[in-house]
Amino acid sequence: MSAKYVDERLSLPVQYTPGKIGVVTVLFNSEGVLEDFFDSLEGQHYTSFVVYCVDNASSDNSADQCRARGERYVVIENQENVGVAAGNNIGTRRAIADGCEFVMYLNNDVVFGPELFDQLVEGLSLYKCSMTTPIMYYHDRPNMIWAAGGYFQPWFGYRCLHYGDGDHDRGQYDLPRQVKYTPTCCVLVRRDLFSTIGIMDERYFAYWDDTDFMLRAHQFGEILYLLPYAKLWHKVSSSTGINSPFRTRYVHRNHALYGHKHLPPSIAYLISFIYCTGYLLLSLVRRISLSNATDRIKYWREGIRASRYL
Repeated sequence: MSAKYVDERLSLPVQYTPGKIGVVTVLFNSEGVLEDFFDSLEGQHYTSFVVYCVDNASSDNSADQCRARGERYVVIENQENVGVAAGNNIGTRRAIADGCEFVMYLNNDVVFGPELFDQLVEGLSLYKCSMTTPIMYYHDRPNMIWAAGGYFQPWFGYRCLHYGDGDHDRGQYDLPRQVKYTPTCCVLVRRDLFSTIGIMDERYFAYWDDTDFMLRAHQFGEILYLLPYAKLWHKVSSSTGINSPFRTRYVHRNHALYGHKHLPPSIAYLISFIYCTGYLLLSLVRRISLSNATDRIKYWREGIRASRYL
């Protein structure tokens, strides 16, 4: 019987700078989106922040572009692509060590207005919560919602879904409210959270890492607020491609890893059987090809094996 995986918790330094944000962004060949990202950052009314640019061995000039922006940008270069989860952890540890009170996970394929940081920080105090997040829109369809927070479906193994995905904003999410999930495309986190629930599980590499993090926060009773007056526009899947082989592999692999981490074994294996059978049925009715179905089953089995790795 293997030991249960334990998420790493951080020991917090006693001293920190009140109000200071450590913005953690993971780079991987991000050169094409950085100019808009920099413009959004440098337009902020809130000025007490440092940007930790964690570069995952990019083959372009992403790291140099960040370095050229000045002292506010701290570039951390990895010798290989360690993944999004590990990249976020590297930035988080550095931000906490440097005395940041808050950590903000922030994609670099986003744009946002000058009041975003102010709004997210004020929301932490106003709602006495551990995390705040903006409403997120599709960049190429500026009034179409990508995520207005989200929720978990226990009957599907705590799968997460976005509120409002694909809906036009008609004011239906205009009231701030508590939600259980948000993608870490943009979320502001109090530093204390990392000593309670831990940092990200690096076994995910990419995809489902934020779902795992948010589920743990929810299980520990930490509160997350959606602030719909805070807005952000996301260039969805700009780094990996929405239907890329990379995304297909890790979405299915990590769904299995997530289920086998958080569910009783009997339930996890039942859900695995249902999903893998479903892939074959989809191929029979020609919704997907047989090779696509067998690939998904292969990735699912890979995720089950990864769940046993401590």
